Amino acid sequence: MLYLNRKLGEAVIINHDIEVRVIAITGKTVKLGFTFPSDASVLREEVVEAIKLANRAAARTAGALTEVVGARLAEGAPEPPDG
Repeated sequence: MLYLNRKLGEAVIINHDIEVRVIAITGKTVKLGFTFPSDASVLREEVVEAIKLANRAAARTAGALTEVVGARLAEGAPEPPDG
């Protein structure tokens, strides 16, 4: 991880097209402004973590469903119609 010190109004440029600027400092809170290409994805850390948890839960559900269907097919149950 890279650590940088910036003062109010100063910025950091990433990959020539992403700017992160210190907009305000109030107590222990720092307000950052971002300028970036429209195709860039920017998410807060807590949103990324929530997405990861949801994806893991969905994968477990899909895996369990696959096991149930596989067991039913092994028992000789007919395959469900496409649809």
